[in-house]
Amino acid sequence: MQHRWISLALSAAVALLGNNLCMAADRAAIAAAPLAASQSQTGAKKPLPPAKLVDINSASKAELKTLPGIGDAEADRIIKARPYASKAKLAVDKVIPEATYAGLLGKIVAMQPLPAKANAKADTKAAAKP
Repeated sequence: MQHRWISLALSAAVALLGNNLCMAADRAAIAAAPLAASQSQTGAKKPLPPAKLVDINSASKAELKTLPGIGDAEADRIIKARPYASKAKLAVDKVIPEATYAGLLGKIVAMQPLPAKANAKADTKAAAKP
């Protein structure tokens, strides 16, 4: 008789534990449902690849004009004041307003040419390859 009670108690404990696990899984599914619903309603898309940075030292006028806040006059001023040691020189030298520069921070870069000695080594290595 004791074995039967132990068996019943054990069965009840397993059933209770199973219900708790199911309830936890249900809670997790319920918590995730609004997120999935909001993504489908808003038309969530895959993350976009990082945008290509525009080099202010070599970009054409047309490329510069693709930047927010840069029109014909600003593009002309950027080209005229080249070369830039850093992108911050746009604001420091007052080539463009600071507010415009703040909007461009993640979209521009000021690439520097390789030193002449490094260019000569690269040309020699390229010429030596068959």
